[in-house]
Amino acid sequence: MDKVLPLTDWSLIQSFLAVAETGSLTGAAQRLGRSQPTLGRHIKALEDDLGMALFDRHARGLNLSQGGADLLPMARRMDESMKQMALTAAGQAQRIAGTVRLTASVFASHYLLPPILADIRRAEPAIQIDLLPSDRTENLLFRQADIAVRMYRPTQADVVARHVGDLQLGIFAAGSYLNRAGRPETPEDILNHDLVGYDSNELILDTMRRMGWPVRREAFATRCDNQAIYWELVRAGCGIGFSQTGVGRADPLVEEIDLGLSIPPLPVWLAAHEAMRRTPRLRRVWDMLLEGLIRVCRTEAERGSAC
Repeated sequence: MDKVLPLTDWSLIQSFLAVAETGSLTGAAQRLGRSQPTLGRHIKALEDDLGMALFDRHARGLNLSQGGADLLPMARRMDESMKQMALTAAGQAQRIAGTVRLTASVFASHYLLPPILADIRRAEPAIQIDLLPSDRTENLLFRQADIAVRMYRPTQADVVARHVGDLQLGIFAAGSYLNRAGRPETPEDILNHDLVGYDSNELILDTMRRMGWPVRREAFATRCDNQAIYWELVRAGCGIGFSQTGVGRADPLVEEIDLGLSIPPLPVWLAAHEAMRRTPRLRRVWDMLLEGLIRVCRTEAERGSAC
């Protein structure tokens, strides 16, 4: 029947095993990288703890005593368990797992991010992602989100931001609307059509004014601040609207109205609190988001130059 070892310093067990398997203090010292006097003290301390002699001393080294031979299998099992614990701990330390909370605009969450997040899930199945679609400014400092995809440069203190690239914008309308109302041939013709705009958000108004169109909110026949619903209104035939060219050109229900206008692009920024970005899982998601968004911006730019 196996004996039960009393609780003792694990380093003493390591020294016992090394001496037992090499047969000398010299061999054990070379294996463990410790001095012979240290190993000698370890063996003496373990023998005192156990109340028995573990080795018989002779001129050529040390031989296991009967008591030492009885304890050797248990010590080896302890050594194997400690190695497994060390491997498991090392694996957990390197493992990238847990939840990352990501926020982006409703439109980006709907049309831009799903393929990128699918790539992240395939590459890192232990990472769970909470996606918060919102056109409000979630506060990264108070952990309402870990990482944010923004279409403007974040200005919060202690937030690191990276300009990923730009998304090209275009003018679009449903084919059903254009078949009914006619297709504009000049920029001025657009103002004679039904326009789809935002309600309280003045982004489209400001952009049109910078382009030389002195329009007011009332110029829009249909208004909605939710950008995903806004796009559905355009697709349904409510009038002419604006969208990212990558989304609009991929939609068979709409047509791009190309009148040679230069519409300012939409900047894409990635943001996170500086301290949070040092967390391994957040850093991994940050890097993969950055890679995916750069790819999208580059693809849209290449398509735009080819048109």
